[in-house]
Amino acid sequence: MSGPSTHAFLKHIPLFSACHEDELAKLADKAVEQRYEKGQVLFQRGDPCQGMYVVVYGRIKLAIVARQGTEKVIEIIHPSQSFGEAVMFLEQPYPVMAQAVEDSLVLFIPADTLFAALDEDSRLARRMLAGLSMRLRTLLRDVEAYTLESAVERVVGYLLNSLEDSDGNVVSLPVNKQTLASRLNLTPETFSRVLQKLSEQAGIVVEGREIRVPDRNKLSEMRNLA
Repeated sequence: MSGPSTHAFLKHIPLFSACHEDELAKLADKAVEQRYEKGQVLFQRGDPCQGMYVVVYGRIKLAIVARQGTEKVIEIIHPSQSFGEAVMFLEQPYPVMAQAVEDSLVLFIPADTLFAALDEDSRLARRMLAGLSMRLRTLLRDVEAYTLESAVERVVGYLLNSLEDSDGNVVSLPVNKQTLASRLNLTPETFSRVLQKLSEQAGIVVEGREIRVPDRNKLSEMRNLA
C-alpha cells in the first residue's frame, strides 16, 4: 500500500470514516505497514503498547498462552477491524499475544498520532468509545456462553450467527478447527464430537473448513434440545 491507498483504506474503516480529510491524511501518513506470514507473532504478552493496529487483509488471533503451553484464543481479528486501542489508552503492556493465523497485512498507527486526532475531532472519540463498548459487550456475551451454555449450544450458536447475514447454507471457518475450538472455550476433541453429533442429528456436512447446513431450523432445534 502507498500513501494514497492507505488514505483510501482508512477512509472506508467505520472508525475513521467521519474524520476530516486533513486528519485522515495525517493518520495515513504516520501509519506503518507491517506484513506477517502465517504463524508469525506481532507482539507477546508483556510487550509495551505504543499504538493500535488495523487489519488490511488476513486474520490475527489474540490469545493467552499458559505456562504449560496451552492456548486460549480471546478473539479473532478480521480485515477492517482494529485492535490494541484499549491497552494503548491504559498505557500498559499487552495482556495477550497477537499472531497471524494467515498471511496478513496490518497498519500500525502510533499512539501520539491517534491522540492528536482525538484531540481534534470528538466524533472520532465517540466512534472509538462505541467500538470499545461493542468489544466489551462481545466479551461479556462470551463469558455468559462459557458459563451457561453447553458445548452443543456454543457450536450451534456460532454456526447460526455465521449464517445470519448469508443467503447460502455454507459456513467457511475463518481459522482452523483447533483455533476455533479455543475461541469457543472447547477442547479440539469436544469440538470434533459436537460436529459429529450435529452431522448425525442435524444433517450438517463438514468438508475441511467448510460446513454445509442444509436445514437451519433443524440445527436451531439442536440448540433447544441441548
